[in-house]
Amino acid sequence: MNYVYILYSVKLSKYYIGFTTISIGERLKKHLSNHSGYTSRTKDWEIVYTEEFLLREEALKREKEIKNWKSKIKIEDLIRTK
Repeated sequence: MNYVYILYSVKLSKYYIGFTTISIGERLKKHLSNHSGYTSRTKDWEIVYTEEFLLREEALKREKEIKNWKSKIKIEDLIRTK
């Protein structure tokens, strides 16, 4: 499976939108581990939204679509409709 997911950090009051082919739980562990990158700034990331796709291309297209919104309100509306 291919997944698009949204993480939320209370400390940063920010969302992170990502794509993965591994389980969401395993991907979250990687975000919370010691690494460099956007999600390394804090360790309070929570999964707040996921979508599953059979095709990698569909998942990547959806990830790009959500990232292009650049609107916290629109992302929060998506999460509420989950």
